[in-house]
Amino acid sequence: RAPAISVSAESCIPAGLRLGPVPGTFKLGKYLSDRKEPGPKKKVFSYAVPPVFQVRMVRGELVDEAGSSALEWIGLIRAARNSQEQTLEAVADLPGGQIFYRALRDVQPGEELTVWYSNPLAQWFDIPVTATPTHDEKGEERYICWYCWRTFKYPNSLKAHVHFHCALSHSRPFLHHDH
Repeated sequence: RAPAISVSAESCIPAGLRLGPVPGTFKLGKYLSDRKEPGPKKKVFSYAVPPVFQVRMVRGELVDEAGSSALEWIGLIRAARNSQEQTLEAVADLPGGQIFYRALRDVQPGEELTVWYSNPLAQWFDIPVTATPTHDEKGEERYICWYCWRTFKYPNSLKAHVHFHCALSHSRPFLHHDH
């Protein structure tokens, strides 16, 4: 697959701003890795008021440096590996409805946009909502697949693995982390 594109804010993106809907088949996290892979960067701007002479801008809409609307680049936003790096959450107005990204907090200029499922959307897609860490021999947190025992550094990498990649998870019932 092609290297992931890093989408970052060029100006402040206010908390609660909704982007979308997300086009295409929704497979957030399918290619999530514990490693943050370097790749091309794209900057996006948030305009509270449209700049003069740029009539394509709509009040409050996010656009990229070429003036393209979110629909053209929203699918390039990386999945967040954990809640600390997450700036957006994927939400839907109703189960099976269109999916949008919502800013969890004010996103500062230069900050990368990363997204993960809201709890209701994760449950709808049968994505594990929680992941409990264990500690390795060095005392570092690790997340272990409860089906195949593969280890991960980040909780969302484990959740994506269980949902998209672990062949064993699809052949037997889900075991909650407390079993």
